[in-house]
Amino acid sequence: MKSTQDAPVWLVTGCSSGFGRSIAEHLLEEGFRVVVTARRTEQVSDLGARDNAFAVSLDVSDDTSVVNAVRQAEEHFGRIDVVVNNAGIGYFAAVEETDPQTAQRLFDVNFHGVARVIHAVLPGMRTRRSGTIVNLTSIGGLVGHPAVGYYCATKFAVEGLSESLRHEVEPLGITVMTVEPSAFRTDWAGSSQETQDPIADYDGTAGAARRAYHDSVGRQAGDPDRAAHALLTAVTASEPPHHLLLGADAYTLATAQLEARAKEFQAWEGTTRSADFPADA
Repeated sequence: MKSTQDAPVWLVTGCSSGFGRSIAEHLLEEGFRVVVTARRTEQVSDLGARDNAFAVSLDVSDDTSVVNAVRQAEEHFGRIDVVVNNAGIGYFAAVEETDPQTAQRLFDVNFHGVARVIHAVLPGMRTRRSGTIVNLTSIGGLVGHPAVGYYCATKFAVEGLSESLRHEVEPLGITVMTVEPSAFRTDWAGSSQETQDPIADYDGTAGAARRAYHDSVGRQAGDPDRAAHALLTAVTASEPPHHLLLGADAYTLATAQLEARAKEFQAWEGTTRSADFPADA
């Protein structure tokens, strides 16, 4: 599409690198108007210089920053049609190795950060009776993995919030989509912090997973630019999916999880149903 004054307006969080930068670049190339955000706008000055871009400082862990960024975006472009909640952080440690402060920080950015942005954009979307909210979670929001327990917990939480939100806002003309990528060639694994106090008993599980994650940097199967194209295809489809898996590994892991759960549920169906009052009670 070509850039026009009427082109849909997207707001993307976390555009300084990785998925966020790839998504913002692809949208700008396709002629959409894009609110490009980062905690420090100098990190996205090249993107913000585009004619159809507007760079705004946004720290998803700060209430005032989120409200101000959304207000500035709406004042500049008149509205926000699509928000992509991409900003997030990782941490490599077994559950027991994760200190409470780190766990809280993960939830504040990865879960509450998403919620803050949702709360800020919903009034405008409700007024217009249209809009799309895209929440990037992870295959770790559907399938748990060693060494990223609290990270996965934040992503599972976003999945749950998105499911409930979808039921609330779809009657108002607002779409909610979660996007679950597997490993992509970004620096997420390389830049994420990790425990400094490993426990020897977890070396074969969480420890091995940490080493594997770091060894994979630069060799992951997923291409962020292709992911950006896939995301745009899904969002602009006549019937957008509620869940968009990105990457072959994501598809394999998610479908295997579904099959395993269905098998276990069926095996324990009798015990499950026995917990209800008898039908004639």
